[in-house]
Formats: sequence, structure tokens, C-alpha cells
Amino acid sequence: MRFALICLDKPDALPIRLENRPAHLDYLKSSGVVEMAGPFVSPEGQMCGTLLVLNVASRAEAEAWVAADPYGKAGLFQSVMVQEWNKVLG
Repeated sequence: MRFALICLDKPDALPIRLENRPAHLDYLKSSGVVEMAGPFVSPEGQMCGTLLVLNVASRAEAEAWVAADPYGKAGLFQSVMVQEWNKVLG
């Protein structure tokens, strides 16, 4: 099953994002379930959130994945939406 994770950063959290980015990228690459990932960008050009597509067995697994993400552990996100998603193109 695929799940889209839409994660929005807390206000003024760019330092937390930058500090944890190397560990986050390592986690993305090593977990084996990430199909797509990238940051949202504010009108000012700053990273301000994350969009991920995971291929996992359940919603619980997707929620556990984001909780174990270094960004999640660091408290970066103001909100996290986990939504089942069906791939049509791409």
C-alpha cells in the first residue's frame, strides 16, 4: 500500500530541519520504503515541510516510519497527515 505523508514544519523551525537533515536523508535511503520524497518550499525559498510517498503494509507502519524519522524525533513537524494514496501515473 502506498501512503502520502504531508508534513508541515513548525514556524521558525528551519534550524531544526538543517541540523537533522543529514540523518533524515540517511533514514530515507536506508529504510527501503520511500518511493518519493522532497521538501515543500516557502515563497521565500526556504524548506518548510516534507512530502513523502511510502510503500508499506499498513497505515500503522507509515505512522511508525514518520515517528522514527530524525525529523519526527526532533519535533520538526507542526502537523503530519498520513493518507492512503493510489498511484496512477509516474
